[in-house]
Amino acid sequence: MAQEQTTTAPVTAAAPESATAGFDPYGIHVPLVTPFARDGRPDLDALEGLARSVLDDGAAGLVALGTTGEAGALDADERRAVVDTCARVCRERGAQLVVGAAGGATADVARDLAAFGRWPEARAALVTVPAFVRPSPEGVLAHFERLAADSPVPLIAYHIPYRTGRSLDAGTLRALGSLPGVVGVKYAAGGVDEDTVRLLGDLPPGFAVLAGDDVFASPLLALGASGGILASAHLATARFAELAETWRAGDVARARALGHRLARLSALLFAEPNPTVVKGVLHAQGRIPTPDVRLPLLPAGEESVAAALKETEAATGA
Repeated sequence: MAQEQTTTAPVTAAAPESATAGFDPYGIHVPLVTPFARDGRPDLDALEGLARSVLDDGAAGLVALGTTGEAGALDADERRAVVDTCARVCRERGAQLVVGAAGGATADVARDLAAFGRWPEARAALVTVPAFVRPSPEGVLAHFERLAADSPVPLIAYHIPYRTGRSLDAGTLRALGSLPGVVGVKYAAGGVDEDTVRLLGDLPPGFAVLAGDDVFASPLLALGASGGILASAHLATARFAELAETWRAGDVARARALGHRLARLSALLFAEPNPTVVKGVLHAQGRIPTPDVRLPLLPAGEESVAAALKETEAATGA
């Protein structure tokens, strides 16, 4: 094996007490799409209905303003309305809410996080590793240290190097997980490799791994991931929830078979840029008013949607 790099975590002050507890990482959280009406505006009624349906079908919580929700294409008022809607549903259902925050400048992300205190339902913030600027691993740690020190909610780091341009090894992720106020990582490294195994084999106390690559959700759960944040779980939600619970219960044969079936579904749902196929299937099911996305995304092709819809029906027995 290649020698693992190690990174020393910065010396940190304790995070605020409110930012160190309260998030339960077990189960499947659904990063909701933002439905658009025919006039191009977010359809908040459709969003509310979608939020209720995935929670009814076994999701542990919702993620608002994730990549799947096209957060970067929404203006400030639209983003606030989306979170307000999700927070109301989570409050009524006693479910967890995670809110996304992304950006390359630490100060800008910190300002976004400061506003999260207005939503008591928010149990954590999903914060992307800074994209495009490609800071050093030490810079990534300093970024999260600064954010966690003042955030009103604990942080889940979003590790997705094929989008951010910055890959982090297991040692750096463990150092990140040792920071006060950082409670987990959405792990979307594009596969299962040596660093994946090293990380899950030696997690810091109180630090959870959440599967973030839908196709690899089952292997990550088998290796010890606590749960997942999975766009595919808009569809066959109950089956994804069952997958997480079955691995947790140690029913290997059942979990393996279910994982293979859901991986086939996820592969079809990601055949075109996310969330285009997911939205196409949701629209075909009558759950959202249009399959529309905002530029630079384009709606998924008919063949992709038809194939994913067929696999959804097979996975759910519909």
